[in-house]
Amino acid sequence: MALMHFSVPRHIISGPAALNHLSTLKGRKAVLVTGGSSMKRFGFLDRAEQLLQQAGMQTLIVDGVEPNPSVATVWRGAKAMQEFEPEWIVAIGGGSALDAAKVMWCFYEHPELKFEDILTPGSMPPLRNKARFVAIPSTSGTASEITAFSVITDTDNHIKYPIVAADMVPDIAILDPALPETMPPHITANTGMDVLAHAIEAVASTAATSFTDPYAIEAIRLVLANLELAYREPHNAAARLNMHNASALAGMAFTNASLGLVHSLAHKIGGEFGVTHGLANAILLPYIIRFNRQFSDKYALVEKQLEIPDLAEAVEMLNRQLDIPHTFRLCQEVPFDESHFSQVLARMSQNAHADPCTWTNPGQPTVADVQALYEAAFYGRQPAEATV
Repeated sequence: MALMHFSVPRHIISGPAALNHLSTLKGRKAVLVTGGSSMKRFGFLDRAEQLLQQAGMQTLIVDGVEPNPSVATVWRGAKAMQEFEPEWIVAIGGGSALDAAKVMWCFYEHPELKFEDILTPGSMPPLRNKARFVAIPSTSGTASEITAFSVITDTDNHIKYPIVAADMVPDIAILDPALPETMPPHITANTGMDVLAHAIEAVASTAATSFTDPYAIEAIRLVLANLELAYREPHNAAARLNMHNASALAGMAFTNASLGLVHSLAHKIGGEFGVTHGLANAILLPYIIRFNRQFSDKYALVEKQLEIPDLAEAVEMLNRQLDIPHTFRLCQEVPFDESHFSQVLARMSQNAHADPCTWTNPGQPTVADVQALYEAAFYGRQPAEATV
């Protein structure tokens, strides 16, 4: 029997006005890391800065984190932190801001490291030598506020790198449901399907345990019951709170059980074409559920507990309700040129097979299996049986 580890943030502050917890932090300096303009536009960034200043801290804002945070942005933020020397790093916004801030934190504390030094799980040196970390999500999706994961894009080579380190689990996660109410419908859909992918992959993971399954299955239930409602009724407070809770629960599951081929393939096709991560997950998920059934009975367990006739069909139905296309070829978010897809398919398949998330996928999928799954999700084919 393998040794099992289970970790979550030390403090999870959830509920209305949870953001106010920032005023209770102790320290001299804090850096706020955020993405585009939404947190500024809706007043949350200013409010967070005011609360930190009420706590007696000087503040610095590092903004402009891209939807797919780049290595260059990570270095820019780390340099600003090295000059400012904060005791708290507060990431507020979508998963991209939280992911970037985690890796900025690493290079703030260990400026001698190179990016490639932290790509292998377990290779990141200990954190909390200079600062502690607070994560405040504005989306109900990535669960970066809960997890030991970060995804950073090498824009030169068009590759997304998942970085895994137990020390990156935030010290404090603040779940204030007022923030996700500002999400537009398509972001609600894409981030919500990211939650569902996290939960379903955590259940099927070869590292799943009796500690992680209950969180994952409850997250699946909450998403299936609430995501379409949050999409259709953006200010439905109950649906928003349920989706924020689902995101955190799925995060608790997958940060301890890891993920699978859905994320492996999404990371690489996202790096190559720029498609939003949650949208890529949504398109891939039904194909990979059907492929993985030959190796795992965990989907049947979910179906039995939640009284769902077919999990892949339930995902496809939810995609239709959220106006998510059935294939990458039909995706309108970014151009998916068939000739470009054919040109990069072999390399993209090799890279996806080497992704750390593949390690905990059921069975032992080959590069040929990965390529067949990419083709299935691009053209709308049924996935083939696994190769030997």
